[in-house]
Amino acid sequence: MRAGIFVAYWPWFSPTEQVELAVLADGLGLDSVWVAEAWGQDAVSVLGLLAGRTQRIGLGSGLMQIPARRATATAMAAASLDVLSEGRFRLGLGLSGPQVSEGWYGVPFTNNLARTREYVDIVRRALARERVLVPMEGGSAGTGLAKGLKLLTRPVQDRLPVYLGSIAPKAVRQVGEIADGWLPFLLDPAAPEALLGPLREGAEAAGRTLADLDIAPVVPVAVDEDLGAARDAVRPWLAFYLGAMGAKAKNFYVELAERMGHGRCAREVQERALAGDRAGAVAAVSDALVDAATVACTPARLDERLAEYERAGVTTLVAVPCGEDRASVVRALAAATVTL
Repeated sequence: MRAGIFVAYWPWFSPTEQVELAVLADGLGLDSVWVAEAWGQDAVSVLGLLAGRTQRIGLGSGLMQIPARRATATAMAAASLDVLSEGRFRLGLGLSGPQVSEGWYGVPFTNNLARTREYVDIVRRALARERVLVPMEGGSAGTGLAKGLKLLTRPVQDRLPVYLGSIAPKAVRQVGEIADGWLPFLLDPAAPEALLGPLREGAEAAGRTLADLDIAPVVPVAVDEDLGAARDAVRPWLAFYLGAMGAKAKNFYVELAERMGHGRCAREVQERALAGDRAGAVAAVSDALVDAATVACTPARLDERLAEYERAGVTTLVAVPCGEDRASVVRALAAATVTL
């Protein structure tokens, strides 16, 4: 199993810290560094910066939001980042949720499976430098002067890998059908079938197996001699996704937590967060959910905890360094994965 790091977005990580951790991970030989976007810092700008500050480590978007860009704009960004990084880029895509898609981008959160499939297809054809003619929005005929165009830039990689971040069952099944990699959240290595089952179904439907995909869950990681301190370091991440990344009636992370058997905890976290009680939401994250969905442990337990993910079928663990000394988490992760 490989290991990478997830440096997310501001304010979780400052720009300086994103660069410092990426450079550290690069020097330690970790597999990859991933940058996300929500409704603040974009992923492309930071990845361009990291491409110039690192030498060998893989660079991934985890995720670039589908409603934020037309597919051809995403292909241009991906090709540019691949050239700037000399062939190290991995394109992670996701739909986000209805609040962000409709409220921030004005894009209806509907027909998501078909929309994702079409988007990935256009991105792949553009990156392959096929001639692409994108349909006009709303079915408009426009001026009638539209012309199919071929990407001017040639990516370094012959096939730039496309990852999808999905956790709803039908969406996960589609990942198995069409993606090169998968970036889930809240994967429990003790009970992975809640997510791996649909992924396997999709892969088999497309004549593939799970071995054809890079299974790369995003996992908050904290290592401390005090187990309680380690657990406390990862709670804010779980509280944020359960409480802020979705509406009360539609939060994919809460729904997944319910399928995992942590529904009561997830709903309490969500209710407190939506009421404006951020501290209460963090406190409501149970030890059981922490232990299921994160790596929060003592140094002596880290090797075995990572091995549990490897046994569950994970091929790249994308770690979110948590705690006051995030660099020490990156170092511990690098030392531990050497032995896997």
